[in-house]
Amino acid sequence: MKIGMVTDSVANMGTDAMLDYCAELGLDAIEFCVGNWGAAAHIGDVDALLADAAQQRELAAKIRDRGLEISAFTANGNQLHPTDGERQSQVVHNAVRLAEIFEVPRIVLMSGLPAGAPGDSMPNWVTTSWPPETHDALRYQWADVAIPYWRKLADFAQAHGVSQLCVEAHGAQLVHNMPSFMRLREAVGPTVGLNFDPSHFIWMGGDPIEMIRRYADCIYHVHAKDAYIDTHNLAEATRLDNRSMDRVLERSWSYVTLGYGQPEDWWREFCWQLQARGYADGVLSIEHEDQNLSCKEGVQRSVDLLNRVMPRERPDFVLPD
Repeated sequence: MKIGMVTDSVANMGTDAMLDYCAELGLDAIEFCVGNWGAAAHIGDVDALLADAAQQRELAAKIRDRGLEISAFTANGNQLHPTDGERQSQVVHNAVRLAEIFEVPRIVLMSGLPAGAPGDSMPNWVTTSWPPETHDALRYQWADVAIPYWRKLADFAQAHGVSQLCVEAHGAQLVHNMPSFMRLREAVGPTVGLNFDPSHFIWMGGDPIEMIRRYADCIYHVHAKDAYIDTHNLAEATRLDNRSMDRVLERSWSYVTLGYGQPEDWWREFCWQLQARGYADGVLSIEHEDQNLSCKEGVQRSVDLLNRVMPRERPDFVLPD
């Protein structure tokens, strides 16, 4: 497997400094953020980049000269937003166009979250099956909005040489767990896969390692990010904690550097299961969102942990005759 990094993890660096930093760390890949909720700090003017072949060649050379590759272009946002979806969808389509130009077969994005009914102006995340009107909202969100949009997006991606739309299951998104992910995949087809970020499943109460066992063939890209569960705060707040992320001492969970939530042995099994189930050539893309460590220290510590636990080479064991 390979180690990569989401470029917004070090959004305070310029593009050249970011690429130098990745090379110094011995990384293999970078995951470029191109807009929406990401800062897109290292791409600059996406429209200008799309239109300028010389600028494309220059960026590609900078990446190649440092021994790096692009694992994905990322456009996490809400392209199904009832009032701002069209603008955010354009960022998603730009990510597909960039992936085609740079010969990257995948983009990372979230599913989006529509309104709960026609005419509503705010997204509506349904997390329970009662009261009964929740089912009316879900029928509208899936049948009228999400599935038609995603089928068109999959066709657009395939037409531009992008075979993997890597959905990051996340809270306040229509796809937030494996049943909702499989609903989208079954409706759209295998172009839809997972950007597998274990931290989201951890805070929602899922088991990422068990998910690897069951859904490995759906995993197209992986984020290396951890979550810390504060059991003292959890006792009264539950996992549905909507207080600001900077209130780390009060919240029931927070995103943290690798090893600060799950122990190192957990990450060793996480990597072992991925390798054993077909992800031997895949990238673990570090996403730093730890508010208690600097971005440089957080990324460095995550790299150090992965270098201790992650298989670097493809298995070559051969049974004797």
